[in-house]
Amino acid sequence: MALDTAEAADQLLGEGDIPPVHEVNAAGTSPFLLIADHYGRVLPRALGNLGVAESELVRHIAWDIGIAGLAERLAKMLDAHLIAQRYSRLVIDCNRPPDVASSIPVISEATAIPGNENLSAAAKEMRRREIFDPYHGRIGAAINARMQAGKPTVLVALHSFTPLYLGDPRPWHIGTLYHRDTVLPRLLLGHLRGESELVIGDNQPYAVSDITDYTIPVHGEARGLINTGIEIRQDLITDETGQQQWAERLARILREIEATLQEEAVA
Repeated sequence: MALDTAEAADQLLGEGDIPPVHEVNAAGTSPFLLIADHYGRVLPRALGNLGVAESELVRHIAWDIGIAGLAERLAKMLDAHLIAQRYSRLVIDCNRPPDVASSIPVISEATAIPGNENLSAAAKEMRRREIFDPYHGRIGAAINARMQAGKPTVLVALHSFTPLYLGDPRPWHIGTLYHRDTVLPRLLLGHLRGESELVIGDNQPYAVSDITDYTIPVHGEARGLINTGIEIRQDLITDETGQQQWAERLARILREIEATLQEEAVA
């Protein structure tokens, strides 16, 4: 671990580190803007492995397993713009307000993260400045550009969840997450419930809040965008076959929802 170096430096990302923001299809014509806060599990070189075993760094505590492949496929199928974050949420969680403790966790589920212990204010700010801010700045800029162009924008935040959390099984195949805005979740739940083989979560396994979430409250609700979070159980999208199947299902449903929203806008 090069933690002392990272603490002493005035820059976190350096030679050999990739940019935090990953984009696909920025000129896409779809009204859906796809967001993947936990797309990647990369660690900055200066942070080494954060004191965490590789067997832990491939688990859900580090990223949303399966979402990268699903999101890429869904963006292509819908002709939608995807904005994703490449660095592990163990470095800084890009779906948490930066001032909450879970933003840079010292324990994730039951795993200690030694490289996050006793960080100085400067070290925390460095992670925010170089990873969190560019990512959310890009989302904000994309929304601004769409609004200026008069382009309808519907925000969809894509996530996956572990089938077992702290010993408790989670039966849902997919859940829609929301807080103040229920327009898109209502439509999504209606379509999903039409597929009898699925166990659907209504604000399960998580509910959106201003404390536990950042992307939907800030980029969706505060901007007045129709929005939802989508959580898919990770064992269903671990491989390419599952990612393809779920991307096809979501693309079909979202296209149908797009038509409904257009009809409601005209009515």
